Amino acid sequence: MTGVRKGLAKVEVALRWDPSPAGTPANDLDIVAAVYGAADLRGTPVQLVHFGSRSPDGTITLNRDSHTGQGFGFDEVMTIELHRMSPESGRVVVGVVIQSGAGGAGTGAAKTFADVGGTGFRIREGHTDLAQGDFEEVPFATAATVAEFTRDAAGAWSFEARLRGFDSDPEEFARTMGGAG
Repeated sequence: MTGVRKGLAKVEVALRWDPSPAGTPANDLDIVAAVYGAADLRGTPVQLVHFGSRSPDGTITLNRDSHTGQGFGFDEVMTIELHRMSPESGRVVVGVVIQSGAGGAGTGAAKTFADVGGTGFRIREGHTDLAQGDFEEVPFATAATVAEFTRDAAGAWSFEARLRGFDSDPEEFARTMGGAG
């Protein structure tokens, strides 16, 4: 992972993982983006974008979605057009959540990153990688944040890589992913 970069316009968040072994429930990971208003940077998101939802203003789009991890390269790709966001938007937090089918390791519990092979993410602007990594630091998490974008008083967006694990279901993760921590 890398540090802070300022003056961003349009970024891409890409996620990859391996399919589950034959005869086991599919590994289904999703990218989630939460947009927070400038007046309440850590409160309730004003927009939440993930599979099955979209950004009302079209500034965040899920370009590729996989439910199994099958295929080559990155399985999910989200584009975030920071330069087009409303001035009232002050912060965007991006995370990854494991959709629960059956539990990990035959336990009936929710899958964790330790249960999903070949995980990785890449965050880039144009052809420049801002960060890349995996989820080895948060093996027992069911979800994790990977990036935070913040807008300064002059309107410029900056990026900070932020890997933080959560042990929560997708709905709870969406509510808490941008909180203090």
